[in-house]
Amino acid sequence: MSALRLTVGWLAAAVAGRIVSGDPEQAIGNVVTDSRTLQRGDFFVALRGPRFDGHAFVVEVLGRGAIGAMVDGVGRGFTPRQAGRDPSTPLGVTPSLSRGEGPPYGDAAIVEVEDTTIALQDLAHAVREAAPTKVIAITGSAGKTTTKDTIADFLSATFRVVKNKGNLNNHIGLPLSLMQLRDRPDVAVMELGMNHAGEISTLVAIADPDVRVWTNVGDAHLGFFASPDAIADAKAEILEHAEPGHVLVCNADDPRVMARARSFSGRTITFGESEGAVVRARDVEDRGIDGMRARVTTPAGERLIETPLLGRGNLANVLAATAVALDFGVSLDAIAARAAALRPADRRGAVHRLRGGITLVDDSYNSSPAALTRALDVIAKERRAARKVAVLGEMLELGEHATALHRESGRLAASAGLRLLFAVGGAPARALADAAIAAGMPPSSVGYFEKSELAAAAIAAAVRSGDLVLVKGSRGTRTDLIADRIAGEFS
Repeated sequence: MSALRLTVGWLAAAVAGRIVSGDPEQAIGNVVTDSRTLQRGDFFVALRGPRFDGHAFVVEVLGRGAIGAMVDGVGRGFTPRQAGRDPSTPLGVTPSLSRGEGPPYGDAAIVEVEDTTIALQDLAHAVREAAPTKVIAITGSAGKTTTKDTIADFLSATFRVVKNKGNLNNHIGLPLSLMQLRDRPDVAVMELGMNHAGEISTLVAIADPDVRVWTNVGDAHLGFFASPDAIADAKAEILEHAEPGHVLVCNADDPRVMARARSFSGRTITFGESEGAVVRARDVEDRGIDGMRARVTTPAGERLIETPLLGRGNLANVLAATAVALDFGVSLDAIAARAAALRPADRRGAVHRLRGGITLVDDSYNSSPAALTRALDVIAKERRAARKVAVLGEMLELGEHATALHRESGRLAASAGLRLLFAVGGAPARALADAAIAAGMPPSSVGYFEKSELAAAAIAAAVRSGDLVLVKGSRGTRTDLIADRIAGEFS
């Protein structure tokens, strides 16, 4: 099937824009918002953000071969040079901000809209509606990316599949990810990110998913919400705009999810360990850093499924993917084979076997109290390590709950059989360390550092042969620097 051909005229109609200059029949290459990634033939969307205004780069990208740009009414005052930018003008600076000055637009296709962000979303929705692709949308407080990757892996046994590029899952990233539907894949697996109410509603309206997957409700982003129930209400926006033929795959083990799933107007498939789950794990065996094993019962039969992904949280992600894949007609045998070959995404529970029998669990991509609890549970169940070491970065976006939640995490860390604990971050991280000591860890076994840059060398020096080391923290604490230092020292 040939790719969907986008032209300037098609784009302008999709976004209710006005063609200021250029040929409406001109074909458009990739649609980009980052001038640094632009290639000749691409179409640039000038977004306004808190730190950068894309309109300041329009002249530059046209000079580098962009076939055109989408601008708003205020930003159309630039005057692009037909033969490229004026070399005397610094990069990113508009030569003129007055209409009518300077050379004409020439061959550049300029589309004017009221708001370029909304127009980008409208364009993505139009592409989605023009493509025959089945769209799967995923939300949840934890496990979205692993669930997305696992669904994409299982479905790729039978279908041509695309998914979000990197972590492009917000009001700008999702539209850019949906541009892949121009190639008319069979399935698109899209993760929906949020940290405020109303954001999932916007993303669902853009993606118009055929299948919605709701993994769980946790305490991530609790600083932006009054309670976990308020988070659940925001996640429940994924149920909006549903039609009778649409499918919801949801977590039978999460009461907040199930209480809201009853309002879904389409068909529901549940997964989990609870009795009555359509895709159910029984006889679950937690194998520590070797992953999980369970007997999974489904409407298509029963199989023993093993996965190297760590912990019960990841088992739930595999069950969700199994439910989706079965609904798409993938066989249980194919699912079991692919589950056994899964590998975690970078810094999301990746296990590295290092020199001296050291095992590093790099879970430094992000953290929340619920996710940390699951990670500590994996460490607690591991019996083969000479010593267990945890490096726990501050968990961000918890608001007024931060100190209490970090204290609880410190108490859990103390009960996980750790020989050494290092906390990294601000006052909440200090509270975690203090709580671990209060819960029984010797003060000499607990360290605290304000920044990962200061902690990396000291922590790497404390690691010994045979250690099992967990590194986990919110991205803002940069615990990835510590994981990299340990890996570098013992590779």
